[in-house]
Amino acid sequence: MASQWVYNFGEGEADGGADMKNLLGGKGANLAQMARIGLPVPPGFTLTTEVCTYWNEEGQSYPAELLGQVRTALALVETRAGQKFGDAENPLLLSVRSGARASMPGMMDTVLNLGLNDRTVQGLAKRSGDRRFAFDSYRRFIQMYSDVVLGIDLAHFEKLLDRAKRRRGVQSDCDLLEADLEKLVTAYKAKVVDELDIVFPEDPQEQLWGAIGAVFGSWMNQRAKKYRRLNDIPASWGTAVNVQAMVFGNMGEDCATGVAFTRNPATGENEFYGEYLLNAQGEDVVAGIRTPQELTAAARQVHGSDSELLSLEETMPAIYQELLDVRRRLEEHFKDMQDIEFTIQAGKLYMLQTRTGKRTTQAALKVAVDLANEGFISHSEAIMRLKPESLDQVLHPTLDPKAPKRIVAKGLPASPGAASGKVVFNASEAERLGLDGESVLLVRIETSPEDIGGMHAAKGILTSRGGMTSHAAVVARGMGRPCVSGAGALRVDYAAQVMYIGDIVVRAGDMLTIDGTAGEVILGEVPTVPPRMSGDFGTIMKWADALRRMQVRANAETAADARAARDFGAEGIGLVRTEHMFFEGDRIVAMREMILALDEAGRRTALDKLLVMQRSDMVELFAIMDGLPVTVRLLDPPLHEFIPHTETEMASVAKAAQVPLERVRRRAADLREANPMLGHRGCRLAVTYPEICEMQARAVFEAAAEAGQGESSGRPPIAEIMVPLVADMKELEILKKVIEDTAEEVQRERGVKLLYRVGTMI
Repeated sequence: MASQWVYNFGEGEADGGADMKNLLGGKGANLAQMARIGLPVPPGFTLTTEVCTYWNEEGQSYPAELLGQVRTALALVETRAGQKFGDAENPLLLSVRSGARASMPGMMDTVLNLGLNDRTVQGLAKRSGDRRFAFDSYRRFIQMYSDVVLGIDLAHFEKLLDRAKRRRGVQSDCDLLEADLEKLVTAYKAKVVDELDIVFPEDPQEQLWGAIGAVFGSWMNQRAKKYRRLNDIPASWGTAVNVQAMVFGNMGEDCATGVAFTRNPATGENEFYGEYLLNAQGEDVVAGIRTPQELTAAARQVHGSDSELLSLEETMPAIYQELLDVRRRLEEHFKDMQDIEFTIQAGKLYMLQTRTGKRTTQAALKVAVDLANEGFISHSEAIMRLKPESLDQVLHPTLDPKAPKRIVAKGLPASPGAASGKVVFNASEAERLGLDGESVLLVRIETSPEDIGGMHAAKGILTSRGGMTSHAAVVARGMGRPCVSGAGALRVDYAAQVMYIGDIVVRAGDMLTIDGTAGEVILGEVPTVPPRMSGDFGTIMKWADALRRMQVRANAETAADARAARDFGAEGIGLVRTEHMFFEGDRIVAMREMILALDEAGRRTALDKLLVMQRSDMVELFAIMDGLPVTVRLLDPPLHEFIPHTETEMASVAKAAQVPLERVRRRAADLREANPMLGHRGCRLAVTYPEICEMQARAVFEAAAEAGQGESSGRPPIAEIMVPLVADMKELEILKKVIEDTAEEVQRERGVKLLYRVGTMI
């Protein structure tokens, strides 16, 4: 039996469904599912991800059965659409889109209006009754096909388009006349001849297979590979290709195109969220070329949108109500927030896509909690929908509301959170500086898929154009990067590497702050405040506590870290790195005195000073933990890490320790390690100098005794002493005896019974 390489969908029927994402890709599987549940989906078919794998492995060739299966599927689309592909009177036009199993917004290629040529454009003009629309669609197709399939730089076509607008004296593509567009079509086709010495293909079948091959090929383009690497998507998955009957949002004032989320992807609020454009095609919304209009009247008021740009709710109330019903049905079916694309053609709604919506971590928390509370999913499902690594975002500081701020511009709050960094104007520079450890803010007129590396490297993203569903906004939310989009007051000059905000000039390298929650652009760097565990995050953590079987501890050496750990529910300290307690102020001086001492007596004199300091720190940690276990690692690093290596610094140490400079030089040379990781450190240091181990054990045990006897003491402290880097049992035996002997002395001196354990890091 021949393999099935093509799956059909449309008119309430589909060969596939939402459970076939591995084979049909996310877009194809969800188009099939929407058709199955009766939503208005233009008919089409999906070439599976297995075709992509075959195409890549077999030298860009196709399975033998594919041509026949595509012909059969195309005939079914023609029947369902009531149009004929390549027909001069009633032409069927197609869209050819990618669709991997994991959402990769903007990373692969799309071709729209496929099937137009010098004959079919006349049929489209006659059928639509709008010759201008037909030639606008034709010039868009030539531009897109030349870029995606023929590999001609888009800039060539943009120059021709700009020239046509200058001749007509207009700013917008929409203001070009029918005659202008006809001339552009001719100019575009001539440009193809100039660049490649070939004629733009007129045969619709040649166009179709060219587009299919280009979309499969885009799976291996550089931006797609970079996106997969950043998001751990295997190259072996491949992409599907979706071929679908075109519906047009640019046929007139009763047409529109839009992108929407069933809930707010920035905050997670249960509100319909999105944008649309009247008389436009889908790429116009996400590209940020035109300022989109709000979906709802409430959003238009909140965002202060231009009063002349009415919401969809106001311009097409019946369609808006139909879209609300689609929203409800999709959430009930998929039980998650959906990201949808739609087109309105001649007053009729069509659904072009639904997928699980990318969202910020704050939104993910709220959506998960709300869906569980609304009965769609269980508590365990809510927890499992959250990526553990993404929760790190909600633990980051936010801008201090009390700090002075010089707000110089406002845009749309596209992705929440705050970021400060040096301004950079191109993605490659952001990547370079990010690798060097610099905090950068990527500033663009608008972003494109080619900017993905720089967007990932940047702390935040700022654009002067684009809306809440633009490329910058969608990708930033998926990455967890703060973003302010559509800050129209910004004038960016890439060539001069400057940005103008009225009379203010911001140059590359200047510090800038954005608040993606408020949509604010702020000069300089703004102080931050620490996060708190509350709201939806607190709810999720309570649900996790009820389900988990493992205890969680924290790393902490300071009282502030210990308190934060308790606030976030830690059940003890899993590691106190005691060396971190010796690097500041008087402590480093005493530590160096111990290292520079000539004999044990000298070392013990310095260690007595360190004992007081370490005991004080440990009393506070035990008090904060209130009976929860605290694991204290004995001194781990080699001693040379405490001694500076420049002549000036060594002179300073000699003066502070009141010893000759030559002794510091000699000791630094003696302590130098060829391989510090395997050198004189950890337990080996304590075996050589058992008085160090003794001092640290005494500090811990005396602190435990003191904390357990204090007025505010609650549960008795539990001390766990870790002997680091043990390679031989004898090392542990030697140091365990030192620790236990010290514990006995402290218990006898203080008249207490200590709770403690001795362990090791092997």
